[in-house]
Amino acid sequence: MGKQVTRRTPEERKAQAEALHASIADQVQQLTDSDQWRKFLDFTRSFHTYSLNNLLLILSQRPDASAVAGFRQWQAKGRQVRRGEKAIKIFGYSTKKITEEDPETGDEVEKRLTRFPVLSVFDIDQTDPIDGAEILNPVAQLTGTDDHGVLVPLTAHLEAIGWTVTTEHLNGPNGYADPERNTVVLHDELAPEQAAKTLIHEAAHITLGHVDDADEYRAHRGRMETEAESVAYVVAGMLGFDTSAYSIGYIAGWADGNADVVRATAARVLAAAHTIADVFTPDEIQEAA
Repeated sequence: MGKQVTRRTPEERKAQAEALHASIADQVQQLTDSDQWRKFLDFTRSFHTYSLNNLLLILSQRPDASAVAGFRQWQAKGRQVRRGEKAIKIFGYSTKKITEEDPETGDEVEKRLTRFPVLSVFDIDQTDPIDGAEILNPVAQLTGTDDHGVLVPLTAHLEAIGWTVTTEHLNGPNGYADPERNTVVLHDELAPEQAAKTLIHEAAHITLGHVDDADEYRAHRGRMETEAESVAYVVAGMLGFDTSAYSIGYIAGWADGNADVVRATAARVLAAAHTIADVFTPDEIQEAA
C-alpha cells in the first residue's frame, strides 16, 4: 500500500509543527547527555589552538576549514588524509639552544634561537575514517534517493522572490545562500534527500532575514544556524521525512549543547516553518495511514 493522504486543518498543521519543534530540544538533550557527544567534544577539543596569523593563513587557503591537524596527527585520531589532497601551509614554532663564545669575554654563552618552519596541515574534510576506527561525528549526511517533492516547488518559490538556485562542487559545505548574487548554491554531489533538507535550510536563512546583514550573522551565527536547521527539521517532518540523523547533531553543535537555546527560538522558527510549508500544496503536507 502507498501513502494515503490525510488533509490537515490549519490547526492540525500548527500543532504538528509545534510538536516537531518541541521534539528538537528533547533530542538535543538526549544527544548531549550521551557518551557519543562527550567523546565528540573530547575529539574536537584535542585540536591545536592556532595563532591569529595561522588562522588567517588557514582561512585564506581553505575558507570552509573546521578542524585542522597534521598528517600523522590525523592518523592518531583514526583518520587518513586522502591521496592527492592539497596541504594547508602554516608556520610552526620551535626553539633551539646553542652555545656561543662571547667575543668580549671569551666565555661560553647559551642562546636560544627561534624558528618558524613551514608546516603542512589538512582539514577534516580532506580525510576519511581509517577502517575500524570509531566515527565520532554526530552529524550524518542523509542518503535517501527521494527529495520528497521539495526541490521543484521550493526552487520555484525562491525564484519568485528574486533568488536563483544552482549547484556547484563545494569543498565542505552542503550549500549556502549568497546575498550578493541572490543565489542559493547546493553541493552537486548531495543525495536528493540531503539536497532537499539543505534547500529548506537555506530558504529558512532567507525567510528569517539572516542574509540581510553579514556582520549581524557573524555576531550571532550560532543562533541563526540553530534557527535555520530547526526550520529544516520541522518542515521536513511536515512533509513526511525525518532529518534527525543530520539535524539534531548540527543543531546541538551550533546551540553549544544547550536545549534552552533551541526552545528560545520557537516563535521565529515556527513562523518561518509555516511560511515555507505554505509553498507546498495541501496534498504534500501529509501523513502515512
